[in-house]
Amino acid sequence: MAITDKIYVKNHRQLASQLETSFPKGAFKGATLDILFQGEGLAKLNEASQDRVLDFAEDFLDCDCQANPHCGCPEEKFVRYLLELRAQGLGPDAIVDVMGDDYMLYAYPGDVLSFLDDSVRTLEAVEALADVDEKPDVAKQARESRDELV
Repeated sequence: MAITDKIYVKNHRQLASQLETSFPKGAFKGATLDILFQGEGLAKLNEASQDRVLDFAEDFLDCDCQANPHCGCPEEKFVRYLLELRAQGLGPDAIVDVMGDDYMLYAYPGDVLSFLDDSVRTLEAVEALADVDEKPDVAKQARESRDELV
């Protein structure tokens, strides 16, 4: 299961009440993206919630794909965001706090830790395969990326 499947909308019940409709708790579920990030839904939210939803839309939903926001770009950008937070030295608990503050999203720190561990293991595998294939530039890039996460 992808980490984006384990990212949830904070204050879900409050937002559903403001919107006068139900939607999934998962931040990257299709119905959630449709309801929260289209004009009529956004207009019903209080100002603080609108600001966070707009920040999320600007940072993760901005792509030129025809299938936007169901193209996979938001999930890919969010994964990069999590990795960048880790590269800044934040641990799983702090990452959860920051994404809550930035976008009104939450996750369980254990899920974030598992994602980060999987990312490190993947980069180790990329490095090893690049060494075998005699691609030192790829191995170096994977090693540097891994070192940022450890």
